[in-house]
Amino acid sequence: MVRLLLWLLGLFALAVGLVTGARHNDGFVLIQVAPWRIELSLNLFIVTLLLGVAALYTLFHFIDGLMRMPARAARYRARQKRRRAVAALRDAARLYFEGRYGHAQRSAREAADGGESPGLATLIGARAAHAMRETARTDEWLHEASRHEELRVARLMTEADILSDRREYAEALERIDTLQSGGQRHVAALRLAMRARRGLGDWAGLLRVVRLLQKHRALTPEQAAPVRRQAHLGALHDVDPGALEAYWKALPAAEREDAQVVRAMCDALVHAGQHAQARKLIEAQIERAWEPSLMPLYAQCDGSDALARIARAEAWLRDHQDDAELLLALGRLCRVQQLWGKAQSYLEAALAVQPSRVVHVELALLAEHLQRSDEAQAHFRAAALMK
Repeated sequence: MVRLLLWLLGLFALAVGLVTGARHNDGFVLIQVAPWRIELSLNLFIVTLLLGVAALYTLFHFIDGLMRMPARAARYRARQKRRRAVAALRDAARLYFEGRYGHAQRSAREAADGGESPGLATLIGARAAHAMRETARTDEWLHEASRHEELRVARLMTEADILSDRREYAEALERIDTLQSGGQRHVAALRLAMRARRGLGDWAGLLRVVRLLQKHRALTPEQAAPVRRQAHLGALHDVDPGALEAYWKALPAAEREDAQVVRAMCDALVHAGQHAQARKLIEAQIERAWEPSLMPLYAQCDGSDALARIARAEAWLRDHQDDAELLLALGRLCRVQQLWGKAQSYLEAALAVQPSRVVHVELALLAEHLQRSDEAQAHFRAAALMK
């Protein structure tokens, strides 16, 4: 308000000064153009000149505005188109997350045609089309997205994710390898690589990826353990029997203590005829933590050291008297050593702890060997009737 008041006072003072100056101005202007002669006061001439300049300026400005009108109209239409494109891109993202994939594709198309982040719009369209299982349409979106090099990483991640969902794991790995060749080793890419390598059965590659993810704390030990086990189970089927010991020594200590990995390794050793190594691994694992699932393998080892294994198992029995797997293993070991009475006692104890078809069959075979046909038939019948 104070500033406005000062401006008003200044304008009034200027007006008063101009009026006072004009009143005492006796000058005149003579304009002579034969045969006319015009004589004007200087004040009127100045006023007329100013008004003429103002009129000419207004006229030229109006003409300039008319000439610029097509360009202004084009800019206005471009601004409106841009606003619609921005709104369409925003709607495409919202509709995609809402699960309205058909509407999301339409909004993405409008945004891409409007020139508002066309690369991002095409990626949203590709994901929406993939969610609707429109394979051909998804490929069209991805092909369009490949023209925008600034979104190369986002496009490769999207392609790898979509190809993994389609179970095209080899092509998905190609995208991930291309991505990682540029130094992009972020967690999301490693997760996709884990999924693809698991699908391909690339167990060595899967182990590397899982260890990297655990190193970056993207997987907890509980999450990583089942994946590692699956990788080891798959890898051990393909390892040459002569390389089993080297494979085992190459494992980190924590993985060698996993009971299921130990079981898979022992199973491979038993099938390869390396019974002594299998026995050592089982006994070392049992010393660390009790694992009943290892007992059947312990009983499968060859009979050359059955007495020593019986003694070791009987020592374990003092702490695990009600373990059916241990009792079954002792029964089998005693049967191998032709300790028929002890074998029957252990097998009957296993049956009392946990009735199972396997124990009935073992008792039937023992009774059959001892020529107790009625008893053998009874156990075979019981095994057949068990669910």
